[in-house]
Amino acid sequence: MGWSEALDQLIITLNDYLYTYVMVALLIILGLFFSFRTKFVQFRLLKEMFRVIFEKSTISAEGKKGISSFQAFTISAASRIGTGNLAGVATAIAAGGPGAVFWMWIIALIGAGSSFVESTLAQVYKVKDKDGFRGGPAYYMERGLNKRWMGIIFAVTITFCFGLVFNAVQSNTISVAVNEGFAVPKPVIGIILAVLTALVIFGGLKRIAHVTQILVPVMAVIYLFVALFVLIINITEIPAMFMLIVKSAFGLEEALGGTLGAAVMNGIKRGLFSNEAGMGSAPNAAATAAVSHPAKQGLIQTLGVFVDTILVCSATAFIILLSGEYLREDSLSINLTQSALSVHLGEWAALFLAVAIFLFAFSSVIGNYYYGETNIEFIKESRTALFIYRLAVVAMVYFGSVAKISLVWNMADLFMAIMALINLIAIAMLYKVAVAVLKDYQKQRKAGKDPVFYADSIEGIGRTEHWQRPQKQRK
Repeated sequence: MGWSEALDQLIITLNDYLYTYVMVALLIILGLFFSFRTKFVQFRLLKEMFRVIFEKSTISAEGKKGISSFQAFTISAASRIGTGNLAGVATAIAAGGPGAVFWMWIIALIGAGSSFVESTLAQVYKVKDKDGFRGGPAYYMERGLNKRWMGIIFAVTITFCFGLVFNAVQSNTISVAVNEGFAVPKPVIGIILAVLTALVIFGGLKRIAHVTQILVPVMAVIYLFVALFVLIINITEIPAMFMLIVKSAFGLEEALGGTLGAAVMNGIKRGLFSNEAGMGSAPNAAATAAVSHPAKQGLIQTLGVFVDTILVCSATAFIILLSGEYLREDSLSINLTQSALSVHLGEWAALFLAVAIFLFAFSSVIGNYYYGETNIEFIKESRTALFIYRLAVVAMVYFGSVAKISLVWNMADLFMAIMALINLIAIAMLYKVAVAVLKDYQKQRKAGKDPVFYADSIEGIGRTEHWQRPQKQRK
């Protein structure tokens, strides 16, 4: 056994332990706890989420227009909607059977409560930078908990995980899909991806926001329309498909692939990879928005979890399950989604999916990059460090395009678990702040106001930079 195989096996063992004994329990218990403490905000204020998402950004005292709620939503959606939705769902079904889809839904519905808490906290403790604002778990660990050391550990973890490892996974999926769809050599795909990535990430946050604002809605809508068409032409099979998902979720259809344990584990693992609820990644995007109240981004990022899993992941799952292709032993990842779509729409569908995965995954590369950038700036503002990081991202995008990276997928799972573990501990310690912010928001909305937040409205909030009351309004 070579060193890479030995390392891979070690990481698989660590992942099995982390997810079986730690992550599943923590994600579900804390997700339910946050849901109860916010009175299930993810369902109760669903209408309000759609209202605030299209609000314009606020104008700073210097006359600068910040990142809007919608742009911050698309930055986080760019990271959420990608390989996890097309290849990740297929991998979950191949390894855990149709029941894995049910557990993906459950972890999204429960995890949405965690998503509200973490993104609201990111807004509360955000700081100003040259582009507007930045923030995230590292910032609320330092300012809310007074634990900078904890923030640095998280910052290093997310930078490596998203900026490097996850981007290699994304580019590898693009490479496989485009190679199979158009027969373009992988090294050529790698060079093209590396150049495109460099053009965007060296352009700064505003360009990232503009690119994702265009790409994400377009690709998501087209893909959902394709899935809707598949459902229409298979409408008589839909009841049986839902029964299959539910029965398999509880191990009642084991002959069709996947035991109960495999269904739960793969559903939760790939659900977390896709929607990122509680992982601590989306709050980095949530913090960039220029809004009048932190709860607004909490609501918007919660909506992002639903869009990712309940809509886009379900779309992929339905396409696969209605095709019957998941029963083939040689269909394991993106090729399963491609072959399933070809069954429904013909061979041209493989070409369509190659284009779709390019758009989905490339937008994820952009979103992932930003998460690393904002956390490097948290550790130390250094142009040299940022330049080296950008070069490393471009290099990993190329590497992922040409390499076989089962090891990288397993490393991604490991760092994802470590990230989520650190973040969940932090938001469990700070959840009272998020709950108080939500109450403040609802009180103002009930009075017919457009909610405006000030830090002195809540006791024990810790160090905040942005939410200070104007001098003339101070008591």
